[in-house]
Amino acid sequence: MAAPPEPPGVNPPAVLGRHPQLEGRPGGQLFEKLPSGSRLTAAGEEVLEFANQMEASSHLLETRVFGRDQSVRGLLRVTLAPPLATHLLMPDFADFARLHPDIEMEVVSSGELANLTNREADVAIRVVYDRKTLPLNLHGLKGPEVFGGVYMSRDRLAAWRAGAPDPIRWIVISIHGIPDWASDGEVRTTGVPFRTTDGEAQIVAVRQGLGMTTLPCFVGDADPLLARVPGTDLHMYGTLWLLTQGEARKTKRVRLFTEFISRSLAEYAPLLAGLSVLRD
Repeated sequence: MAAPPEPPGVNPPAVLGRHPQLEGRPGGQLFEKLPSGSRLTAAGEEVLEFANQMEASSHLLETRVFGRDQSVRGLLRVTLAPPLATHLLMPDFADFARLHPDIEMEVVSSGELANLTNREADVAIRVVYDRKTLPLNLHGLKGPEVFGGVYMSRDRLAAWRAGAPDPIRWIVISIHGIPDWASDGEVRTTGVPFRTTDGEAQIVAVRQGLGMTTLPCFVGDADPLLARVPGTDLHMYGTLWLLTQGEARKTKRVRLFTEFISRSLAEYAPLLAGLSVLRD
């Protein structure tokens, strides 16, 4: 029978290197060698459990000490999805950086939720459909709701209204496809999609008049080259949240940033909901 797999992240030689004194004692063997590799013994399992507890305590201590830091000078890491950074909030980040030149900002554009507990980021800005899906240890500051719609280029829409025979395709992100909520509306598309691997290429493709695509309203409505497809509806993606963790949210840098950005998000609420256009 094959040996059970080692727990994720377990490296028996590394464990031995950190605890050589245990290996020389009766009952202190941390792993046993098997033809297929190695696996932890009962003693090794206990060492792993204690090591995990020590790591968690270390992170807790770090966040508590960090939380007492009331200095404005220092590093502030902010993580958010790329469209939010490039199409909405970068001007606000620039304003904040000019207002607080002693704060070193690092913007991490990623769709993944960074581990705030391990200080991978100090603030996460995320679109969340259900608040209950977020870890309980995160402190959330609720922002506006975010909607999306179906868009095509204004020139292509005008050509379609004039009866141009050119086929209109769906432009989609390869890994996502056409969302269930999206419809053609009054415009009929072919069954042959045009696929891209990232959001920026998707936007460029729709500007080129290849067809229609789904975009957040804060992207589509703010682009003077794009228009909503007639007969299509808006769709709610979720609610924007400013997320922080534990003691870190008490630092002056984090408090200044979250207060500043929450005011910006409140101003953007009509745009995020598809009710307005971006202010000049």
